[in-house]
Amino acid sequence: MAQQEHQLDRLKFCCSICLDLLKDPVTIPCGHSYCMNCIQSHWNREDEQRIHSCPQCRKTFTPRPVLVKNTMLAEIVEDLKKTGLQAAAADHCYAGPEDVACDVCTGRKLKANKSCLVCLASYCEKHLQPHYDAATFKKHRLVEPSKNLQENICSRHDEVMKMFCRTDQQSVCYLCSVEEHKGHDTVSAAAERTERQRELQESLQQILQRVQDREGDVKLLQQQVEAISRCADKSVEDSEKIFTKLIRLIQKRSSDVKQQVRSQQEAEVSRVKERQEELEQEITELKRKAAELEQLSHTEDHIHFLHNYRPLSALSESTHSSSINIRPLRYFEDVTAAVSELRDKLQDTLRQTWTNVSLTEVDVLLSEPEPQTRAGFLQYSCELTLDPNTAHRELKLSKGNRKVTRVKQQQPYSDHPDRFTEWRQVLSRESLTGRCYWEVEWRGGGGGSVAVAYKSISRAGSGNECGFGCNDKSWALDRYQNRYTFYHNNINTEVSVPPSFRVGVYLNHRAGILSFYSVSETMTLLHRVQTTFTEPLYAGLWIGLSSSCELCSVK
Repeated sequence: MAQQEHQLDRLKFCCSICLDLLKDPVTIPCGHSYCMNCIQSHWNREDEQRIHSCPQCRKTFTPRPVLVKNTMLAEIVEDLKKTGLQAAAADHCYAGPEDVACDVCTGRKLKANKSCLVCLASYCEKHLQPHYDAATFKKHRLVEPSKNLQENICSRHDEVMKMFCRTDQQSVCYLCSVEEHKGHDTVSAAAERTERQRELQESLQQILQRVQDREGDVKLLQQQVEAISRCADKSVEDSEKIFTKLIRLIQKRSSDVKQQVRSQQEAEVSRVKERQEELEQEITELKRKAAELEQLSHTEDHIHFLHNYRPLSALSESTHSSSINIRPLRYFEDVTAAVSELRDKLQDTLRQTWTNVSLTEVDVLLSEPEPQTRAGFLQYSCELTLDPNTAHRELKLSKGNRKVTRVKQQQPYSDHPDRFTEWRQVLSRESLTGRCYWEVEWRGGGGGSVAVAYKSISRAGSGNECGFGCNDKSWALDRYQNRYTFYHNNINTEVSVPPSFRVGVYLNHRAGILSFYSVSETMTLLHRVQTTFTEPLYAGLWIGLSSSCELCSVK
């Protein structure tokens, strides 16, 4: 701000002729000040006229005034230089290549502050001052600086164009209005401006209303975003709680199974060890008896032997079976099998449930209404071209691959896996997603079909898998003998509306809407399909004998 104030101060002490700080300033009788050399040079050029004028206010002086240095002003300028403001160049006030220059300035020109539609000239702030001060200029019309002032001049009569010809919708001068525009509806430019201004205000009000409506829509969308975020957050939170409970339940069941197995393990091991101890005790007893018998067998005293020997049958019988049946090692396989079965069932359940979750599509977009007028459809218009690699050899493409004609002579197309070999059909080069609209115009009486199809439609052969509308990969509106029939998956639907030579096709891929319209002065719905499209679509044409079809340019 301080720098701007300094620059403004500096401009007050600039010479309007050289546009630099005053040098040897002099003040002429009208009160304006100049460099002594600048005003002397200016008056020297006026000497022949014997009338000397002020370059700013145009006041004249006779005789030529005597110039005397303005001492006070010179001191002020010197002080201004000492402050360092001399270095603050006034380049920002000079006209650059993109600026409108003052038409009065000599040498390096200042930027224009206003343009005058009467003078057809542009003025800087100083040279503009007479338009504010002199009564002669009071009625002149000042506008923002303009480089196009010459556009207001009639090139034929070199007059200012103050009239407007409504018949030819162009600006004219007065002479034009009475000559070549004689008899036309001509009014003053001001009157036409008033009328156009009224229309502009109406358009502006419509735009502002549209802005207000759209701002309301934006607010609703923002609320929708917030609602979606809240629902998503709650869903994530609830899902995490459910999964946490599920994990805890599985952990609890795992702990129960572990505890159950360990308990059974402890019981079985205790029973086996008890049996093991009994057997070890029996072995010890048997070994003791065997040692006694061994010792008795070696005695030489027959009476001692007979007194102590006992038959083996007299031994106490064992309380356990003499043999132990060991089962195969399948002690806890049933538990493992049961847990494995549970795992498989849980995996199947999770897999099925996760598939359902993945296929659940949350529609977060607002409903998109179908356009009601042709202008509404045209905002979704797309420029389509036909793909030569798909065209049957009896179809001739022209007009930049936008027109196709059925011919008898086969075209020299190269072999390609995408080409229809039997059906006289062709697909567009461009895929169709989102919202699209295009128009098709027929010529000839041989009929044909307007269609859309998946790229995966079969190409080779004459079966239904290749024909538009004869399978589940294509949808076709057939035109034949002044009637329409819609085909899909080889099921036909008669259309009662009389056919026209131009058909409009509207596709909302995401919403699954496909509509066909008869295009004339109005849009007449022929047939609408509501389905689910699983792949990008391509526009298709089937051409009957002696017929041609063209993708119309509607932009």
